[in-house]
Amino acid sequence: MESKAMRVALRIWVVLVLAFLFVPIVLIVLYAFNSSNIESWPIAGFSLHWFSVAWHDPQVRSAFLLSVRVALIATVLALLLGSAVAYALFKFAFFGREAISLLLVLPLALPGIITGIALNSFFSFAGIQLGTATIVIGHTTFCIVLVYNNLIARLRRTPGSLAEASMDLGARGWQTLRYIMLPLSATALVSGALLAFGLSFDEVIVTVFTAGAQNTLPLWIFGAIRLGQQLPEVNAVVSIVILLTIVPVVLAARLAGAGAITRSAAVVGEP
Repeated sequence: MESKAMRVALRIWVVLVLAFLFVPIVLIVLYAFNSSNIESWPIAGFSLHWFSVAWHDPQVRSAFLLSVRVALIATVLALLLGSAVAYALFKFAFFGREAISLLLVLPLALPGIITGIALNSFFSFAGIQLGTATIVIGHTTFCIVLVYNNLIARLRRTPGSLAEASMDLGARGWQTLRYIMLPLSATALVSGALLAFGLSFDEVIVTVFTAGAQNTLPLWIFGAIRLGQQLPEVNAVVSIVILLTIVPVVLAARLAGAGAITRSAAVVGEP
């Protein structure tokens, strides 16, 4: 058994690690409400002034709208492609299925700079001009992984007898998919889409190599920090990015946790 001193030391270590990770984020959010343009402690006063400045900044608004548009399109594409591959790999057994699964997960396992350089080289070789379309393609490559992983994990926990019973009753493949498989995996699809949106919205590294002259919100933040100007406005923008990233992740976690039990009970008719 662990000694009392060991348990105390482990708890202190966990607190220190969490503080190292989250205290800087908390400070950024606090400074976003600072009424002064000088980052000093204690904060001179609380104000929404810098959020107003960021909202009325045309560069920030343009970058924000582009980030949202790219994230939405990439999420839709990842949802369509990731779910199609997940259903196919779950339903059919063929040579090379595990290799395809590995290739799908690879973009998320590789460092972002590798994926970004590879995509940039491909676009240059194909003569494709960098812009919104190339950003969407770059984001879709790793967003597919999130949808695929969520859905394939849910499908593997789904009783195969439900689909077999549907087919025994005369249902066709599309009917089984619509009335059995989709209701069972709906929360996995939604949580995967939410995670994909959150990851796409704050992606920086891949965007650097695929954006060209386009300026997404993370790129605007990176440029403003590098120049050392507009730091109070940057804090406000970063706070918005944090919020728009955390909310989808929290919703996805809640859906993934309780959704499978609820859907399964509804389909099989349990109370």
